[in-house]
This record gives sequence, C-alpha cells and structure tokens, in this order.
Amino acid sequence: MATSDDEVLRLLKTRGPISTAATAAALGITPQGARQRLETLRAAGLIQAGEARGAVGRPGLNWSLSEAGHAEFPDGHDRLAVELIETVRSKLGARALDRLIAAREAEQHRRYETALATAQDVPEKLRRLAQERTHEGYMAEIREEADGSLLLLEHHCPICAAATACQGFCRSELQLFRAVLGPGAKVERVQHLVSGDGLAAGERRCSYRIEIGEAAKPAPSPQRKPRRNSRSRL
Repeated sequence: MATSDDEVLRLLKTRGPISTAATAAALGITPQGARQRLETLRAAGLIQAGEARGAVGRPGLNWSLSEAGHAEFPDGHDRLAVELIETVRSKLGARALDRLIAAREAEQHRRYETALATAQDVPEKLRRLAQERTHEGYMAEIREEADGSLLLLEHHCPICAAATACQGFCRSELQLFRAVLGPGAKVERVQHLVSGDGLAAGERRCSYRIEIGEAAKPAPSPQRKPRRNSRSRL
C-alpha cells in the first residue's frame, strides 16, 4: 500500500522532529522510499530538515513540519474569532464591540505612522503601507492606473471570518488608510471581498483607489539652468 503525503505529515505532526530511518520504520516503508517522500514534501515547502543533535559521526537529518505544513491541519482561529465577536456583542453590547475595534485601529495607526514617518510623499507612504500589510498577511500590491491614480490591492484577508461577522473591521480599515496617507490622498474602496462589491466572477480581494492631490505629488527634480557665456562683447 502506497504511503500518502497526509500520512507523512501526520507522523511529523505527532512525532517530529524525526529521522529518515524512524520515518521509514513508523510508516513501514524502505529508508529510500521515506527519503524520496520527505524530499518531495520539502520541495513543496511543507516540511524542513535540521541536523540531528547528539548524532555520532556524520550528522543526520531530523524532519519537522514547516509553517506551511502546520497550516495543512485544521485551525480554529476563525471560529474562535467569530465566537468572541458574537459574545462581546451579545453580552456587552454593540458599543463595547465598537470600542474594541477602535482600540485595534488606534494600535494599527500607531504602528503604520512609525513605518511611514520618513516617507517623503504619498506614493512612498503607499509603498511602505503595502509592505506592512503584506507582513500582516494581506498580500498587498500596488498598481498604477492610466489616469495616474494608484490601486492598493489586497489579495488575501487574514481576518475574513471576523470581518464577515462584523463589518466594523472593514470600515475601520478604510478610515485607517485615509488617516495614515494624509489629506493629500483621496482614498476610496472600489472592491470589497466580504460584500462582493466591485468584484468580477472568481475575484477575491479588496482594492482601494488612491488619487493624489497636486500638492502631495512628488516634486519634479530640479533642472539645472544652462550656463551663460561669460565672455564680454567686444
């Protein structure tokens, strides 16, 4: 019976880090077969290898799950987030939930302000904001439109379950972007993952259009004036 990838992943989840030989023994396959299976999973980014500690002679490898490998298993974070939102709303009221969202927004605002502090113009602020959002799991990207406006696209929403349960998170996000990009930028949401607004069939993302005011556009590079001939006329 062939060994499936799921069996290897389950073994590493419950017994890893584990050697190639121990993997083969646990699965009832040859060491060569285990090695091939492990290398395939490593190439897929699901597992990783580290030197076995205390090994005598040539150090061997111990295999364990990578972050992507751990993500293959059920995760109750989404359900927990939704349950907490519903509990706050039912036990403490909508205003209490609004205060929690406002507190989260204030913390994000502080963090983004720090990251954008030395940016010289709106495009640079937007680039840094996209970097911060990508680090948070939103897979952010910037595109320039033909009319000169910029699009901030977020291809993934790591808080989608919470945002679906409470639209306040989405309103907070739009307010936050307007605040950190400043008065020189007009920010509007043109695509919304949760509601489906502005999305074509198969699209799953949020998009924001940023129009830059004349005062906020990057200043053109100063041009050097041509040197005048200093010779006096005869």
